[in-house]
Amino acid sequence: MSRSTPEKFAQNEQHRLEKLRDYRILDTHSEDTFDKIALMASQIFSAPSAFIVFVDERRVFIKSNLSNTTFNEIPREQSAVANVIEQDEVVVISDLNDHPQYRENPYTKGPNGARFYVAAPLKTPEGYKVGAIIVSSPEPGEATPLQIDMIKSLARIVVDKLENRLRYRKTIESQIDLMNIALHEIKNPLASIKLANEVMAKDSSRKENMTEMIKSSVARIKSKLSDLLKYSEADEAQIVLSIEEIDMADIFIRLKNSFDLLASRKGQTLHFEIEEGLPHFFADRVKVLDILHNLVSNAIKYSYTDANIHIMARMADRESIEIEVKDNGQGLNEDDTERLFTKFAKLSSKPTGKETSNGLGLSITKSFVELHNGSIKAVSEGKDKGTSFIVTLPLKYAKDHTPEFISN
Repeated sequence: MSRSTPEKFAQNEQHRLEKLRDYRILDTHSEDTFDKIALMASQIFSAPSAFIVFVDERRVFIKSNLSNTTFNEIPREQSAVANVIEQDEVVVISDLNDHPQYRENPYTKGPNGARFYVAAPLKTPEGYKVGAIIVSSPEPGEATPLQIDMIKSLARIVVDKLENRLRYRKTIESQIDLMNIALHEIKNPLASIKLANEVMAKDSSRKENMTEMIKSSVARIKSKLSDLLKYSEADEAQIVLSIEEIDMADIFIRLKNSFDLLASRKGQTLHFEIEEGLPHFFADRVKVLDILHNLVSNAIKYSYTDANIHIMARMADRESIEIEVKDNGQGLNEDDTERLFTKFAKLSSKPTGKETSNGLGLSITKSFVELHNGSIKAVSEGKDKGTSFIVTLPLKYAKDHTPEFISN
């Protein structure tokens, strides 16, 4: 039989610990639900002690403790359960004293030390053993097939409980993420409405153009709020892409109409360039606009007065296009680059026109790009040397997974 390499074991252990931490069960108080399951396990075996435990990196955390002991954790190397998480089946040890590796254990030796020992691993849907249900007795004993089946069922109940809590928490977090997306995405059209009203108050001759801008911004806000309601009504918070044929020239016209006024207020100039012969591509038009709205908005927000901002579209290779938003603004340092696409990231650059930032824009942008099976990267030579954000999208979107918003 083949054995796992040390590298494979280390990788599995890392994933196992990540799953354990996802459950957020470590260092929590005792709970009636888990204590009742532990009690049922002790009754099945007529054993005086029962535990529900979780195996951390260097310790074993005791969630439920039905025994005369009062501690809630023990070192991992002193616990027999450390071996249990390497097994797929229920471990039954009739007498721990018959096994040298357990005989001198401080929890085994002594007049009331454990001798009969049963442990059912808590196995996640991914196959990681994160802990165990344990029953023990100071007297040697045996386990029947029925008893083993019953404690295995209790172990599945514990894992089901943990998974249900995890799904519920992730659903709530997804709803919050979606709300944050919608709130973030209506900031730009609200700013456009405010600017259009100011322009009309000073120059009535521009009323027609400003009215169209306001109508477009209101429609964008309504669309975002409609999306939020649609996603919040779903059983699972998913962002489903609506794929259609897109002409980059049309996207650039929309961006120009949305941002020309905002840029001109800071003395900035937007330059739009499309490579000759650039073909149409297939993507979600609204999401592509969201991606570029965030990038152009950031370029305006973090660039200085009189800056030039270039928005360029070109072929990346035969199967994908590349869109670059380039500014000559504040640039990025090494710390910025590491945190750039994380939620609520605090970067070294500051808005140059008293604008506000909540640190969500680039995180949202990255998620939308990845939903299209694309990629995004930032290139900067350093502080005050400008930044380029380069988005690569396939010409034809291929649905190879169920798109959903994932927290960074």
